[in-house]
Amino acid sequence: MELAYYSDYAVRLVNTEEPTRGKDSLTSVEAVRDLFGGNSSAARRATDADVTRFRSVRARLRAVFEAADGGDETLSVDLLNSLLLEFPVSPQISGHDHRDDDGRPLWHMHLADHPSNATAGYAAIAAMGLAFHLTEYGVDRLGLCEAAPCRNAYLDTSTNRSRRYCSDRCATRANVAAYRARKRLEAGRSESTGLAAPSAQRTTASGER
Repeated sequence: MELAYYSDYAVRLVNTEEPTRGKDSLTSVEAVRDLFGGNSSAARRATDADVTRFRSVRARLRAVFEAADGGDETLSVDLLNSLLLEFPVSPQISGHDHRDDDGRPLWHMHLADHPSNATAGYAAIAAMGLAFHLTEYGVDRLGLCEAAPCRNAYLDTSTNRSRRYCSDRCATRANVAAYRARKRLEAGRSESTGLAAPSAQRTTASGER
């Protein structure tokens, strides 16, 4: 499993809440377990108490994205470092379930956690994955969707650092809104021009008399 994969843990957790819409899907232990994806053994450790703990970590991870999105690189790094200190991991070489054509293990780096609870394990992996992404690609690759009122977190992996939206759906919605705004502006200008013309004609006619 590549280390870059772990950064998705942070995005998944942050996006369980849409603050501007007042929506929060992280309301049960089942929702907590769903965040682990295929990591069923880690998911089984989750209890009802983890719901509140996960929400606390989510707020701290969102703060990392907000600082990065606002251009405050130092604050973003400081916030992430505080998570790394509180939720450490142990990098290990792993080859489980991955074999080449000759049956030999495909060795790769794996983040092993030794948590006291499910939240600690998830937070450790999410923070480390995000740290690897940040140091590899830059703080400006952490963003929040510009399609209001979404503000979901995303990781920009585009070649020209051009990503602005969390999904194609939000990008389309933003483009449609921008198109409609331009049309309204053009219509307003046309109406203004149409009203000004008769007035100008009356002034000219008055001057001729």
